[in-house]
Amino acid sequence: METKGHEVKQLPMYKNECSFAGYNAANLMKETAKIRKLITKRGTIEMLIPLCCSTDPVRYKEFRHLLKGFSSKTLARRLKELEKAGILQRQELVESIINLLQWMRKWSKS
Repeated sequence: METKGHEVKQLPMYKNECSFAGYNAANLMKETAKIRKLITKRGTIEMLIPLCCSTDPVRYKEFRHLLKGFSSKTLARRLKELEKAGILQRQELVESIINLLQWMRKWSKS
C-alpha cells in the first residue's frame, strides 16, 4: 500500500485472524486517537477493572475504596469523561478489558 509516494506498512497479521485487515498503523493511530487519549489517562484502566469484575453497578464509594491513590476530583472527572464518551455503557469494552487483564496477569507472573 502506498500513500503520497511512501509505502505504508500493514499491521502484522496474527494467525490470519486479525480483524484489522486492510488497515495500516498510521490510519489506526488517527482513527483511535480520541479513545486512546482517554483510556491512557492516569487511572482510567484502574477504573475499568472494577466494572469488569461485577455485573452490578459500581458505586462511587466502591471506586474511592479501591482507588486510594486518586483524589476525589480526579476520580469524578475521569468517570464523567468515561460516561460522556459512552464507554461505561459498552458491553464489548468489558470483554476487551478482561482479555487485556488476562494478558497482564500472564506476563506479571514472569
